[in-house]
This record gives sequence, structure tokens and C-alpha cells, in this order.
Amino acid sequence: MWQHLGKLVIKNRVVLLILLFLGTAIMGYFATKVKLNYEFSKAIPINNPRYQEYLAFKKIFGDDGNLLVVGIQTNDLFTLKNFQAYQQLQKKLRQVKFVEDIVSVPAAVALQPDSNGKLSAVKIFPEMIGSQSTLDSVSKVFFNLPFYRALLYNKETHAFLMGVRINRDVLNSPGRTKIVADITAATSEFETVTGTEVYLSGLPLIRTLVADRIQKEMKLFLFGSLALSVLILLLFFRSGSTTLISLAVVVTGVIWTLGLTYLCGYNITLLTALIPSLVVVIGIPNCIYFINKYHTSYLQNVYPTEEERKTNALVNMVSKMGIVTLFCNLTAAIGFAVFALTKSAILKEFGVVAGVSIMVIFVVSFILLPSVLSFLPSPKQGQLKYLKNKWITAFLGKVETWAFQYKGIVLATTAAVLLFAIAGMTRLRSEGHIVDDLPKNDKIFTDLKFFEKNFKGVMPLEIVVDTKSPKGILKPTVDIRKIAGFQDSVLALQPNVGKPLSVVDGIKFSYQALSEGVGDSTYTLPGFGNPLQDLHKTLRNLQFKKQSHSLDTKDSAMLKLVGSFVDTSEQYLRISMSMADVGTERLPVILDTIQKNVARIFDSSYKVTLTGTSITFLEGSRFIINGLKESILWAFLLIALCMLYLFRSVRILVCSLIPNVIPLIVTAGIMGWVGVPLKPSTVLIFSVALGIAVDITIRFLVNYKQDLAALNNNVPAAVKSTIHQTGLSIVYTSLVLTAGFIIFCASNFGGTFALGWLTSVTLFVATLTNLVLLPVLLLLLDPKKKAKKPAI
Repeated sequence: MWQHLGKLVIKNRVVLLILLFLGTAIMGYFATKVKLNYEFSKAIPINNPRYQEYLAFKKIFGDDGNLLVVGIQTNDLFTLKNFQAYQQLQKKLRQVKFVEDIVSVPAAVALQPDSNGKLSAVKIFPEMIGSQSTLDSVSKVFFNLPFYRALLYNKETHAFLMGVRINRDVLNSPGRTKIVADITAATSEFETVTGTEVYLSGLPLIRTLVADRIQKEMKLFLFGSLALSVLILLLFFRSGSTTLISLAVVVTGVIWTLGLTYLCGYNITLLTALIPSLVVVIGIPNCIYFINKYHTSYLQNVYPTEEERKTNALVNMVSKMGIVTLFCNLTAAIGFAVFALTKSAILKEFGVVAGVSIMVIFVVSFILLPSVLSFLPSPKQGQLKYLKNKWITAFLGKVETWAFQYKGIVLATTAAVLLFAIAGMTRLRSEGHIVDDLPKNDKIFTDLKFFEKNFKGVMPLEIVVDTKSPKGILKPTVDIRKIAGFQDSVLALQPNVGKPLSVVDGIKFSYQALSEGVGDSTYTLPGFGNPLQDLHKTLRNLQFKKQSHSLDTKDSAMLKLVGSFVDTSEQYLRISMSMADVGTERLPVILDTIQKNVARIFDSSYKVTLTGTSITFLEGSRFIINGLKESILWAFLLIALCMLYLFRSVRILVCSLIPNVIPLIVTAGIMGWVGVPLKPSTVLIFSVALGIAVDITIRFLVNYKQDLAALNNNVPAAVKSTIHQTGLSIVYTSLVLTAGFIIFCASNFGGTFALGWLTSVTLFVATLTNLVLLPVLLLLLDPKKKAKKPAI
């Protein structure tokens, strides 16, 4: 059948090339329309309870992940020049398009009662401060309001915080890059004027900068990987035309990948951004094996005319390598397509696009390579020299010696490596961070640590107290002092959680103003009446007074903050905190501690929910890691079935699985020994590694099976022949792929860096297990027991 298909492709090459060109042009058009999307929440299934709770929270209280924070640390902020510059910074940030409001020291308000006991909001710091004495006077008022302590400043470290709330819709668009750039430009100007270093953090900034960097890196590494692969192909084949054909195959595959992403209705995510590079990984071996078989067939065949010799070599290439390449690509596609079976949207998209793209690259290889090669002149002697490379020939000779003469040493070495790897696996841990994979000296990382040190972090953590009925907060059964006790005795004592803010603080703030007190003594809950009802009236009065005092909308951010802890139906109360990026190991411990105290303090008349971006990130990391683990197991099972169907032999199936398992175990062991944790960016390594190992195994075993039939079922002779015939292609492919992955080691992201060097290590181990261990297993399991040392 495959010989017939080879003749069919060559006979209809012009039509097939035109159709392929038109299809690629159309997919190229769609590829230009694909957009970027870096929402981590897509990692969680939409029906997940945690995700549903988070959506419910956002519907009631709005987004919790759109606050960018600006921090400084200085003893001289309240000198006239510096404070005026700080006020000017706030004004400039306020003018940035899509900045909705700002919470800061210059925008802080105080509450003042009138003769009727109604409160009005008054800005503490005037727009124009003319003297140092005026600034000293108003700053004293500010520092006498405990509400702002640990919220806008840290008294002990002299650190100050400015919160910039950005429109959440624009944060999911390309426009967010300009917003962050405008904010950064304004803070840089402040640094120049005052000589004070500015620290920037918060989810809008982190997500924007990290996503932009990853986008640039993926483009750089894709083109770098292509360039390096082309250079090595050029050195091997010594033919510009052959190298350009290989390049055309993978570039066509990349175009189809991007077009498919758009046609499937997907955007490019952190995972799907890796698929073009994976297409290169699969496409280059296709080219090497096809071209290598073409060249070897050309040398072996003798026909009356040169054209017949070339045509028959191409037909032999397709007939011999078609089935091999189909199953190699099929097993690789299965390895990724199984992600579509998970409940995570981001993994489903990755699985669908990767699975289809890998099968497309097979079709492209099958059509483009024989068609174009048929138009080119026959290969010259210089282009065939690589077939007799003395270094690789000598290496394959040693491989043959190891497989036939040192079986015991090979098996013992394999066992020792496995024991070492398994010991390393026991040290393997699973942990992820929101700011993950960044170098410790990166400004994003160091700025985040500044806020963790001075304000205990910037990652949102929210608690919603549901009173279970509208107007429920006004019921006498709702005890605000219970919530206050929960804040003071539980939340405030968590070492990595910042100051909790809730309606409690709003009541204390307003009560302090009504009692005309200062300092901590009057910043407390009143000992009479219903504080929640009083606050309800106060907030309505504040809104009216705010308008009469003509406070700027963005200057009223503090009033919005005070009033954002009760929903409009007055059924839900909110406790809002920021926390450190403690990682997926420590976060569950913190949440469990809080949850146990919730059960202890609140009775059944309340429903208390922990939510926020920090929790959705934890849940998303779990889903991605668990989804990848499950997918790898399913992929292994399905690939085993494919190989059983292909070889129709349990003996060969056993021989094939062992060389595939060992590279995965070794990779996991190395990760454990060197301290690379399991996280979304590193679990993917195992999928890539499995695809690489299986690819090498199938190519070796198909060649072995073909030679076995030709050599009258003589296992040793077939093994020897396969080592020398397929070994050459395996070595060349491994060198090209290693070069393609090594380039990822130039990344600033730990996960991408790990993908580069760990996949290269896996490729090296897979090459050895398939060239050395697999022949040993075939010889040991020879059903005819003819594993004698052949004459050399």
C-alpha cells in the first residue's frame, strides 16, 4: 500500500503541491488573526466549586486582581519637595488612561462630624501645600488615623504604598502593555526628581510583564531553534536544497498550527505558545528520516537511467518510512491529544491543537518531501558523505559491541542508574508560585519581595461572609464583634497575610470620627447600638457629602474602599487581604488554618467562603499538574496499544516500553536531585520526553522488523543491521533536537530553562536506551535463542 501511495504522490506531485500551497496560504491568513490570552483562570474547569465561588465573588464585589501597587521606602517623604513630587506622581498616574482610582497618602481622607452627627469626608492633604509647617500639621492628622496603618504605610520600615486600580477589561487586552509602560514612565520620573527608588508590583504588572516576556521569548526561541536546526542540517547533508526543504516542512507546519488555533476559536496561551516549537521538534526528525532513507536507497539501487534510480529511491523512501513516520507522529499526537480529555480548558486547547498539528506535519512531510525531491537533481556524492561519517560509524560499532558482548554490564549499569533516579524521585516535590520561574535578581521578583517584607504581599485573598438573606447584615443576630474577633485573633496573626480590611474597619473609622478621638484609643467598635446599621447610614451620608465637597472621583478611592465591604443587597460581608506569594505548598496550610477557625467561630447562620486570585491560582496549578500526570498515564497506555497493533508481538511490546520508561524515570530523578519542582511549566517536560523516546523506539523497531523478515528471522543479524542503518538517523536526529532544545536554556524563566536542559538530557538517555539497551533486550528475548555473537 505504501509503495502505491509513494507512486501516487510522485505522479500527482504538481496538484498536491498546489493544494498544499493554497491551504498553507489560507491558514497563514487565519494565523495573522490569532490573539494572545494569558488568563490563568482558564486552567480551572468552569464547573469547579472554587472557580464558581470566585466568579460569584467577582459578580458581587468586582475584580480583585486589577490593583497595581507603587511602593517607596524613605525617611524624607514628608519633606516639602519630596511630598510635592509624590503628589505630582499621583496626579500623573491618575491621568493614565484606564486608571480608575488611586488609594494613596496624598488622597487620604478624614471623616468630620457636623452638629447633626453626620460625617463628611475631607481630604487630609491640600492640593497645594505651601510650607513645611503646613505639611507637618496635616501629616500629624494622617498618622493619628490607625485606619491607614499597614495599609498605606509601614511605620517601622518607613515604607509607603500607592494602589492604582486599573480597568479590568483592558487588562485582558493588548492595551495593558501601554498602561504599565505609562505607569512605569511616571514612576521613573519620580525617581529622577527625588532620588528615591520606586517598587512596582501587583497582578496587573506581573501578568503583563511576564506575558510580554514569554511572548518575546517564544518567538526568539522558535526562530533560534529553526536557525540552529538548519545550520546542523546543512552541516550534515551538505546540501542547501535539502536543508531548505526541511525548513519548508516545519515552517508550513507552524503556519498550520497557528491557523488551526484560530479556527478552533482559541487564543495563544502559555501552553499553546509552545506548540510551534513542538512542531519543529516533530517535523525535523520526519525530514531527517525521510531524506536519510532516500539517500541510502539511492546508493543501494542500480537502474538503467538516473531518473529511474531517483524515482525508485523516492518510492522506496515512502514505502519504508511512511508507516514508520505515521506511527511516530500518531503516538506523539496521542501523547498530547489526551490533554483534551481533561476538564481544564487550557489543557484541552493545548491537547486539541498539538494533536492535530502533529498529524498535519506528517501530511506535510509526506507530500512535500517526495514531491520536491523528485524535481531536484539526484544527490551528489558530497551530499552522501554523512552516511559514512567515521565518527558516527565508529560510535555505532561500539554500540554493537556493547549490545553483543557486554549485556551484563549494560543491564547492571541500567539498574544502577534506575536506583539513583528512583532515589531522586523520592525528593521530588510539587510547588508553584504566582511569580514563578523568575531569577532572584529580576526586578519583578525583588519588587514583589519589597511588598512582602513591608506589607506582607500583594496577592489577593478574600473572605465572604454570607448572612443567607437580603438585608441580613442588619439583623440583630449578625454579630459584627464576632467578625472583628475573627480578624484580630485569626487573620491578623497569620505570618504571611497582610492587614485584613472589612466593614469592621469602616465602623471603627467612622466611630473614631464621631467621637472626635485620635490614635488607637477611639479606633474601636462602639459599645452600644447596632454598628452595622449605623455604618449603613454613615455610608449613605458620606456619598452625599462627598458630592457636596466636590471630591475628585479618583480621590474618593478611600471612600469606595470603605464602602466596598458590603454588597448592595446587604447580604454579604467581605474581608479583604493581601498575602505573600507563598507557593502551592504553604498556601493550603494557611487556608486550612483559617478554615478551621471559621468552623470554630461562626455558627450555621453564616456561610463563610475563602476565595480570591491566590486560591484560584492554587486550584489552577493543581488541575494542570494533575491533568498532565493523568494524561501522561493515558498517553502511555494508548501508545502501548498502538505499538502492540503495529508490531503484533507482546515480546517486542515489552522491549519497546522499557526504553521509554527509563528516560522518564531518569528525568524525574534528576529533577528531584537538583531541586526542580513539579509545576505546570515542568510537568510538560515528561510529555515532550515521552514523544521523543517513543519516536526513536518506533523507528528502530520498524527497521528491525523489516530487516528480520529479510534475514530469515535471524535476530542477531537483524539487530546488527538495524543498529548501523537506523542508528545513523537516530544520532543525527538526536543532535538536531538537542540543539533545538538547548537554545531554551537562554531563557530567563526557570520553567523554560528546565524544559531546555532536562529535555536534552532525556533525549540523550532515550538515544542510549534505544541504541544500546533495546538491542540487548531483543537479543535476550530472542524466541529462537540465536543470540550468538555474529561474525564481524
